[in-house]
Amino acid sequence: MKINPSNQLELLIHGNILKNFIFLYQEEKLPNKILLKGQKGIGKSTLAYHLINFVLSKNEDFPYDIDQFKIDEKNRSFKLINNGSSPNFFLVDLQVDKKNINIDQIRNIIQDLKKSSLNNKPKFVLIDNSEYLNKNSINIFLKEIEEPNDNIYFILIQNQKTLLSTLTSRFIKFNINLTNKESNLVINKLINEDIHNLVNSDFINYYFSPGNVYRMIMFCDENNIDLKNIKLKEFIDILIKNNHIKKQKDLRYVFYEAIEYFLKKKSILFNMDYYNYFIKKIEKINKFNLDEESFFIEFNDKILNG
Repeated sequence: MKINPSNQLELLIHGNILKNFIFLYQEEKLPNKILLKGQKGIGKSTLAYHLINFVLSKNEDFPYDIDQFKIDEKNRSFKLINNGSSPNFFLVDLQVDKKNINIDQIRNIIQDLKKSSLNNKPKFVLIDNSEYLNKNSINIFLKEIEEPNDNIYFILIQNQKTLLSTLTSRFIKFNINLTNKESNLVINKLINEDIHNLVNSDFINYYFSPGNVYRMIMFCDENNIDLKNIKLKEFIDILIKNNHIKKQKDLRYVFYEAIEYFLKKKSILFNMDYYNYFIKKIEKINKFNLDEESFFIEFNDKILNG
């Protein structure tokens, strides 16, 4: 089974932050609008799922293990969330092949929140990749969160990109980060192996988050790419030649992270304007969903083979 935030039973990092959230909840002081901000892949969503499971499994059989920071896969709330049938948990996320979280996704959640549940447990709305909310979605969402309701908690996951201040000003922001040592510790636990035994040192750096390294390893396993004996330049060349960036929409951000890191490494060998030039092109491609073909032709000519 592939690990993702919703099924990761053990919280590998951020235990102290979770303890603080649990304390606030027990003291009835947990904010009902929480913003977790930091690099994608450092465990923000996993942290949110563990907090949610602690609350929802509180009076169930096999409740959350606070001492070990573990979810018991036998508890009812965990099962309901993972099969998409929990009356107390609602997920909003960027859909594959979409460039924004659209207004219908928010409207559907609002309708679901208005339905009464068969229990008195709190309801949680988790919005992952919240930077992809468009203005219309945000406006509808703002109207909903302005209505006071002590039993509904909203958690936004923001991956460093900009969010409208009209939205963020309503939330209590918690900046989440990892040291390089913590990052290596987490990835070693995720893969149950020393990363240096599986991944070329050309890839190991502070720039990639544990989650993104894990996804890269899984991708390489599935595509018979030897990540231990391949250089970053060769890896990017494979991505472009085999059209993986277009085919693997859910991994685009990981691939583009690899490209950006390669540009950083190469910046000492060519004019820094090249680096800024290509980074701006990447930003435009991601922001406006532009065609990538011309970008990769130019990148290949000037950088990979330049």
